[in-house]
Amino acid sequence: MTWSEFGENEPMTQCPLVSSDWLSHHLSDPHFRLIDASWHMPADNRDAQQEYFDCHIGAAVFFDIDLYAAPSDLPHMMPGAAAFSSFAGALGIAQTDTIVVYDTSGLFSAARVWWMFKQFGALSVFVLDGGLRKWISEGRRVESGPVAPEPALFSVNSFDDAIVSAEQVQESLASGADQIYDARSWMRFSAQEKESRPGLRSGHIPGSKSLPFLDLQKDGCLKPVDELQAVFAARGFDPAKPVITTCGSGVTAAVICLALECIGVSGARIYDGSWSEWGGREDLPVATGL
Repeated sequence: MTWSEFGENEPMTQCPLVSSDWLSHHLSDPHFRLIDASWHMPADNRDAQQEYFDCHIGAAVFFDIDLYAAPSDLPHMMPGAAAFSSFAGALGIAQTDTIVVYDTSGLFSAARVWWMFKQFGALSVFVLDGGLRKWISEGRRVESGPVAPEPALFSVNSFDDAIVSAEQVQESLASGADQIYDARSWMRFSAQEKESRPGLRSGHIPGSKSLPFLDLQKDGCLKPVDELQAVFAARGFDPAKPVITTCGSGVTAAVICLALECIGVSGARIYDGSWSEWGGREDLPVATGL
């Protein structure tokens, strides 16, 4: 079964994706909340919030991952529990709501916001497969302008050890306890392409494996389960071994977490600082090539 075949059925328990057909039949459900989590690389010179004002699905609210983040020199780091509760509540979202997250790219930053809500205790949170791009391509209705939600109470659970620090990554490398997957492109991973953020070295964390997030999708949609399994198998994935995911700044690392959930593997952790931290610290080792 592919994700697009869900139609009007409820999402499969183990699958955090919903189709545009499913979404179109649930937009008016009570306690249903829709989030536009679009974000773009700084070099793209795009204003995600203005694009949201110009075009969004239904009563979607805009979740700004740069604004709803912990104060840090690193980009969009995971906020604390109290701060997240305030952010989500101001957007009219309770932890008991059914939440669907999408982005304009298809499958890019939505996974990060899905992962955040999941870690903070949202009981029912999903990603729209194919995002706004697919929705529009199917001729479905969109709206413009801001949305003013009624405030809600989001009761937060601790996210425990869902994120890891650079020091924990170092410990993992020394012990071999985890398999580490990098969602950046192969060119960036291998140092054949320079990093766009100033001051960052090129390369990857020694011992990590390249798994570009685009290899997990086709036309902005996540690949079917059998194809995802094949992609992970080709990277030497061991389902019995814990996983740490990383990328440029902790965004597309969540796409790997999403794909793992879809093949029945939960508990993957994200190195939140990712290459923005590792590549900028001279005290941390860097590998290039394979």
